[in-house]
Amino acid sequence: MTDNVQKVTDFADKSLLIVDDDNTFRERLSRAMEKKGFLVSQAEGVKSGIASISSKNPAFAVVDLRLGDGNGLEVVKELQKVNSKSKIIMLTGYGNIPTAVAAIKQGAIDYLAKPADADDIEKALLADPKTKAQPPENPMSADRVKWEHIHRVFELCNRNVSETARRLKMHRRTLQRILYKRSPK
Repeated sequence: MTDNVQKVTDFADKSLLIVDDDNTFRERLSRAMEKKGFLVSQAEGVKSGIASISSKNPAFAVVDLRLGDGNGLEVVKELQKVNSKSKIIMLTGYGNIPTAVAAIKQGAIDYLAKPADADDIEKALLADPKTKAQPPENPMSADRVKWEHIHRVFELCNRNVSETARRLKMHRRTLQRILYKRSPK
């Protein structure tokens, strides 16, 4: 780790709330963060996240932007009301500037694109807020970012190829070829 990153043992309160509706990702991240020394609690949506905040008052949080029952920014707002010193990381399937700005304004200290690994999340949570964050060790390739975005729009269009192609302003057959290929690394 670099000098601008503290260790979890430096903190008296090691409680971490992970709010994500992707059960597999949330479980995997929870196990990894417990191994790193955090005391992890989980929530799968806005309502359960807010309920967990009022009962546990976590020092750290990792919140997905888009949740099944609403927007993760609601969880960030609530956590900032309850504990303004909490360190919050916002996660999203695909990043864009307006949501990053909104997350930071609500009180998040960093914004990471999925798939973020436990090491990147730990670095972001424990980074000294007065210093500039280190770039990720293994950032997604441009091809992977494009692939993630296309698949996200495809899912939001209920897997309708024609509607997805129209929204992405690309030919339907081109989109079908992209969707048929495996994800890039």
